[in-house]
Amino acid sequence: MLWVKSFHIVFVVAWFAGLFYLPRLFVYHAMTTDSAGMERFKIMERKLYYGIMTPSAVLAVVLGLWLWLGYGITGAWLHAKLALVVLLIAYHGYCGRLLADFKRDRNRHGHVYYRWFNEVPVLILIAVVILVVVKPW
Repeated sequence: MLWVKSFHIVFVVAWFAGLFYLPRLFVYHAMTTDSAGMERFKIMERKLYYGIMTPSAVLAVVLGLWLWLGYGITGAWLHAKLALVVLLIAYHGYCGRLLADFKRDRNRHGHVYYRWFNEVPVLILIAVVILVVVKPW
């Protein structure tokens, strides 16, 4: 099980790296006015989302389920953590929707929106780490 736990942590870190970086790319993409720059951001965003973030998210969730079922972990803290993971998956999906909007040149938000949007996974990460380490309930 330690191998499963190790790879779960690796894929969670990779997923969060993407969740931190993609909205930052959206900030710069929203500020870009030249077509060459816009196309460059579209490529970077697509490769990050489909090449790193999504595979990492899938593997992190699958390995997390394996750990949960393998160890038989229970507790109120786990329910809270799972709720935050569901929220994180929804955030990931919304990032995909924003990616599709940028791809079609239909961005509806300014760079300030994306700067605030970029902070959401930080708050979720803090809460999840506290729940897993401290297990307050």
